[in-house]
Amino acid sequence: MPDDRRPPHSGPGAGWTTRRWLRSGVALALAALALLGGAGFWVLDRTQMLSTELVDVRSPAMSTSFRLEAALLNQETGIRGYGLTGNPVFLTPYQQGLADERAYTARLAELLRGNDTGLADLAALGTAVAAWQQDTARPIAESPPGTPSPEAAASATAGKAGFDAVRAGLQRQQEHLSADRARARTDLLSTMRLRNWLFGAIAVVILLLTVLAFEGLRRGVTRPLERLGSDTRRVTGGDFGHPVSTAGPADLRRLGEEIDSMRLSLVRELSFTEEARMRLDAQAADLQRSNAELEQFAYVASHDLQEPLRKVSSFTQLLQRRYGGQLDDRADQYIGFAVDGANRMQVLINDLLEFSRVGRVHQSHQEVDLEKTLERTLDALSVAVEEAGAVITHDPLPTVIADPTQMGMLWQNLIANAVKFRRPGAHPVIHVSARAQADGRWHFAVTDDGIGIGPEFAEQVFVIFQRLHTKDVYGGSGIGLAMCRKIVEFHGGTIAVDPEHREGTRITFTLAAGAPAASADAPAPAADGPVAERPAR
Repeated sequence: MPDDRRPPHSGPGAGWTTRRWLRSGVALALAALALLGGAGFWVLDRTQMLSTELVDVRSPAMSTSFRLEAALLNQETGIRGYGLTGNPVFLTPYQQGLADERAYTARLAELLRGNDTGLADLAALGTAVAAWQQDTARPIAESPPGTPSPEAAASATAGKAGFDAVRAGLQRQQEHLSADRARARTDLLSTMRLRNWLFGAIAVVILLLTVLAFEGLRRGVTRPLERLGSDTRRVTGGDFGHPVSTAGPADLRRLGEEIDSMRLSLVRELSFTEEARMRLDAQAADLQRSNAELEQFAYVASHDLQEPLRKVSSFTQLLQRRYGGQLDDRADQYIGFAVDGANRMQVLINDLLEFSRVGRVHQSHQEVDLEKTLERTLDALSVAVEEAGAVITHDPLPTVIADPTQMGMLWQNLIANAVKFRRPGAHPVIHVSARAQADGRWHFAVTDDGIGIGPEFAEQVFVIFQRLHTKDVYGGSGIGLAMCRKIVEFHGGTIAVDPEHREGTRITFTLAAGAPAASADAPAPAADGPVAERPAR
């Protein structure tokens, strides 16, 4: 037989089991996801920070700077109008502008906390505003209302140059704030693009990990298992020469190798069993042929011995009738011995002939009413039963599929033995019982109160020509129970002496309710005439 073993797997990871591959894959996937998740968290935090700075700091600082500019313009307009007209109405926007200036300046200082450039611009603007107010705004505001004075008009005109310095400070501040807001917007847009790319990369990595996981499971687990299952099904289907694959992780390879080892063991066992079966078939064929030859020899021998034996018996009987009493006593004794021997030989040959016919001549299986068969047997044995004073009872007996002639022979031998082997001076009591078994067979028992059979002879009594008594004590050829065993076994049953029964003898046997399987293989019946049925143990 070719060697189906494969070379051992080698290379990195060859000794890894499925659990180790899964753990490593899950660990790498979790590490990659953790790294990408950390980067994503940082990008989201950065985006949130830039968005908050743009919305809550840069844009409000720019708008507050514009409002501060408006407040300062209101102051300049009110002071200049009051200085030119002396009308106190112009002082209202100036005073409102002062209040707004203080509020917006405080708001800008809060928004620009940590922004050195912004705070420096705010401080320079405050210095310019303070100089303009000190040199121009306050003197004009403190002048009495009424008609404009030439000094106030001249101061208002001169204050325009000081307010230009305020405008320059506002412009510088707004330019810096605008640049800061533009940078914040640019950083926000860049971070948002990075965020989008990063989350796209996370999605791609997750998709890639999913594909790799499914492909890894398919190549490392699913496909080896499918191949292993397919190979195993082929082996269980009868293709024992097909090798079992050993691919995949180490544990799956070990499983495949163990299954393949089992397959090789089965192949060896099946090869050995097949060889043993062939030898057994050959021996069974030889034994069957030998048994058939022996049965045929017994039949032919017993059949061919009938004619010369009848001549011997006839002539010895003629001698006995013609010369009986004319010779001396010793001659008469010799003639009696010859006649008795010839008669016993004829009985023995007839019994042997009947034994050889079991399974060859009588094998017409049909429904047999065992109760009617037993009644016919009792009628045939009525003389012996009456002489012995036997009392024979029986349970209701079933109908079975069997050969009616052999069933009659079975009952005749069993009942005749029970009558013959009775206790001296006692009338035998015989009972035939029957009960159905769970396996569908019938269990029968023929029980008597006779002399019994010792346990040590329980098997010997079923051997042909084996006798437990001499012919002077109990007659017979010693073939009766052997014939009963042959009949019962021919019908697929078993027969034995019940060792538990002590008061007499109990012969038990089983019969199938249907036709026995062995009947299909029985030899063809021989063409032979009927022979008288004779009981014997």
